[in-house]
Amino acid sequence: MNEFEKRFAGKNIPRPANWGRYIVKPYLVEFWQGRNNRLHDRIQYPFENNNEWKIERLAP
Repeated sequence: MNEFEKRFAGKNIPRPANWGRYIVKPYLVEFWQGRNNRLHDRIQYPFENNNEWKIERLAP
């Protein structure tokens, strides 16, 4: 890694001509934790128009 850091310091790293990419922009993330009593803990984070994440408890 040190060799590549020195080799490309201050330069753009060349990519193959067929290189593509994806841009992932999540608009909703949900965390779910199961419990033995079936009262699962669910928290949802929707991305709002004001560029902030809102916290919403879905269950219990």
